[in-house]
Amino acid sequence: MAESLLQASRQRRVKAMTAAAGSAGRAAVPLLLCALLAPGGAYVLDDSDGLGREFDGIGAVSGGGATSRLLVNYPEPYRSQILDYLFKPNFGASLHILKVEIGGDGQTTDGTEPSHMHYALDENYFRGYEWWLMKEAKKRNPNITLMGLPWSFPGWLGKGFNWPYVNLQLTAYYVVTWIAGAKYYHDLDIDYIGIWNERSFDINYIKVLRRMLNYQGLQHVKIIASDNLWEPISASMLLDSELMKVIDVIGAHYPGTHTVKDARLTKKKLWSSEDFSTLNNDVGAGCWGRILNQNYINGYMTSTIAWNLVASYYDQLPYGRSGLMTAQEPWSGHYVVEAPIWITAHTTQFTQPGWYYLKTVGHLEKGGSYAALTDGLGNLTIIVETMSHRHSVCIRPHLPYFNVSHQFATFVLKGSFSEIPEMQVWYTKLGKAPERVIFKQLDSLWLLDSGGRFTLELGEDELFTVTTLTTGSKGSYPLPPKSKPFPRVYKDDFNVDYPFFSEAPNFADQTGVFEYFMNVEDPGEHRFTLRQVLNQRPITWAADAFNTISVIGDYEWSNVTIKCDVYIETLEKGGVFIAGRVNKGGILIRSARGIFFWIFANGTYRVTGDLAGWVIYALGPAEVIAQEWYTLTLIIKGPLVSGMLNGKSLWTDLHVSFPENGWAAIGTQSFQFAQFDNFHVEAMP
Repeated sequence: MAESLLQASRQRRVKAMTAAAGSAGRAAVPLLLCALLAPGGAYVLDDSDGLGREFDGIGAVSGGGATSRLLVNYPEPYRSQILDYLFKPNFGASLHILKVEIGGDGQTTDGTEPSHMHYALDENYFRGYEWWLMKEAKKRNPNITLMGLPWSFPGWLGKGFNWPYVNLQLTAYYVVTWIAGAKYYHDLDIDYIGIWNERSFDINYIKVLRRMLNYQGLQHVKIIASDNLWEPISASMLLDSELMKVIDVIGAHYPGTHTVKDARLTKKKLWSSEDFSTLNNDVGAGCWGRILNQNYINGYMTSTIAWNLVASYYDQLPYGRSGLMTAQEPWSGHYVVEAPIWITAHTTQFTQPGWYYLKTVGHLEKGGSYAALTDGLGNLTIIVETMSHRHSVCIRPHLPYFNVSHQFATFVLKGSFSEIPEMQVWYTKLGKAPERVIFKQLDSLWLLDSGGRFTLELGEDELFTVTTLTTGSKGSYPLPPKSKPFPRVYKDDFNVDYPFFSEAPNFADQTGVFEYFMNVEDPGEHRFTLRQVLNQRPITWAADAFNTISVIGDYEWSNVTIKCDVYIETLEKGGVFIAGRVNKGGILIRSARGIFFWIFANGTYRVTGDLAGWVIYALGPAEVIAQEWYTLTLIIKGPLVSGMLNGKSLWTDLHVSFPENGWAAIGTQSFQFAQFDNFHVEAMP
């Protein structure tokens, strides 16, 4: 029997070596050598002296802000396919954690997300799309960890100040209602709650929040703080025993794979609670692969969370295509499963929260790193990465230079792993074709007669997962439809009786919140409209504009006709606009240029070259009052611009040379109620 096992082992080894050497060329798939002592480092993987820290999972952020905005409008089956690539176990990214923005009505990077409480006496747990997204994630992976974090807050919490800590109990109540609403209305259990994204924390607020969670029977909800830097939260915890007790996890953003002494002294879980933020090409994939290993190896971080989940927002907004995959064309159904999805899979498909890192992890002799995890039940997963400096630079922080070169790495399994007979191998090589290989399963390693040793030949920009688990797979669907630009003719009458989502398709709110609205007292043409629903500036996270605005369409549009019915609700001081060639959005929205056609309740009109209204091209009287419907038409052709009110010319052939292209938009003069209907845009070649 022993003789036959040894013979089978030798045959298996020869087969693996032959297949590896011959598959797609030497450069594409490196040679796997079992039990061959090659020059280079030897790395012992051993649990005899105990284990390292508990692994808490790999995740991604939806929000911060409006990063999943276009996803909800995808037609089936493409929307479900995208969700499968993100959340379905052993299929794609197989994420362990989903972190969402608690919408606060403010601009939070690429748009605004609506609050569940626009006003003090208002509660609605069906606004936005994060509830839906969490349910879709849970549907695919019931064990996924859910997190919530505010970026902005509705203005009423500040009582006139741009500050959420004016009334600590009130803000804590607001956050707790979101957690309770998730459970009551959607049967979602929120596992972790944050404080205020990348902004100041208040020690007393954190304590009040913990007490209120406990009082509401939410003892299971853990607090993570402060979603900023390691300090001053770590030092504050060391100096305050009560604060130390109520915080469960210290979360830092973009830590560069390193932590600080005070954070380690707390003996709390340490997470990179936001990381990545990098263009999702192969350099972004290299960044992600490097930090997934080295956040633990260098900084003892047991969870890493990517911003963002899916690049599902207009590409020309800030940090375009900085998601694990790209899905920004609901009108065509086109999406792209980018390399970071499969880099994620190298870890997520072969580990689970509750596994433990080995103590014996570290850096490779000639550059790169190796991490190893076990479930304590005999399973072992080893992730080896050799990402070069030039192919793994993240958007932040600065990455000091390092060198990676060709090497052989011999791994020696000891302790409870010494008797492992066989391990599966998954491989990625980033770069250009034909060398490029993404998440390919190679022949398994047979270790029975090797003394628990195997050797990998490693080049630059490679990623290996060597694991006892046999459940990994590279999921796939037929190719989605081809990419198409936004339709040149687009209409929306907003006639939706019971909308599944609160926002109209493809409109991307950049300041303010625009929601489907039903005029109960209007049985006529304008019974269903789109309404700007904020009457107070939120507690901001970014530089929100002083006017509300929602953009739509193709950023390359130049010659367009935009037509929309508008309704000013605010007497005397009310005002609305339609616009074309809007050239900025997201955190840059305040400085947006374009061609803006305004009418005001005081009986005037204005044409400006910017959202702020500083660049005035024309102004004059117009037969306009509040609380009446009007039809605005803006015609932009080359350098000439004309406008009509109710089909009658208001001005003609204004000469405007900048900007040359941009989105269409609607909006209001300030944070005030207004309605829009029968939106129609027609772009010309």
